[in-house]
Amino acid sequence: MLRRLYDWTLSLAARPTAEYWLAIIAFVESSFFLVPADVLFIPMAIARRERAYRFALIATTASVLGGILGWMIGYFAFETIAKPVLEFYGKLAQFDSLRTSSNRDAVLLLLVTSGLAHIPPIKVVTILSGALQVSLPLFVVSAILARGARFFALAWLLRRYGAPIQDFIERRLGLIAGGVAAALILLYVAVRMA
Repeated sequence: MLRRLYDWTLSLAARPTAEYWLAIIAFVESSFFLVPADVLFIPMAIARRERAYRFALIATTASVLGGILGWMIGYFAFETIAKPVLEFYGKLAQFDSLRTSSNRDAVLLLLVTSGLAHIPPIKVVTILSGALQVSLPLFVVSAILARGARFFALAWLLRRYGAPIQDFIERRLGLIAGGVAAALILLYVAVRMA
């Protein structure tokens, strides 16, 4: 099922309505969808390199708006909506672990790492942010910075290097983003201990 969902999302990149689909996928990814918007964003940016930054803006905006929906679900409807969604994706235990061990500062750090590297998945962090009542304006600013950094960095790479970088990004994106996330976590720990 997951492979079919991935292939279907990838097929949307070739459609004339691809920008709309990118906005929809980026929006729902941040609140309840399993497949990341990168699956659609990368082929679109390679096919139309001159529009890579436009695609990055669409993906960032839609992702932040979807994150706000995730925040609202966590804040207003955890038991009725968020819990069943997290159970469906098998993320409820991860969510509960984060919820019991995290304070608001840690959630903001998770938002940055999730926005950059999907560690943990963005939908888990947006719902967690609402459930822990993280300030909505602070949440929005963090989401803009994290998601914007991810999509605009990908746009720059794809625009500059095109198709040759696609294979590299697809195979090592998790590793690259994980390294950036680890550096951010180490920076956070260093600042907290200083």
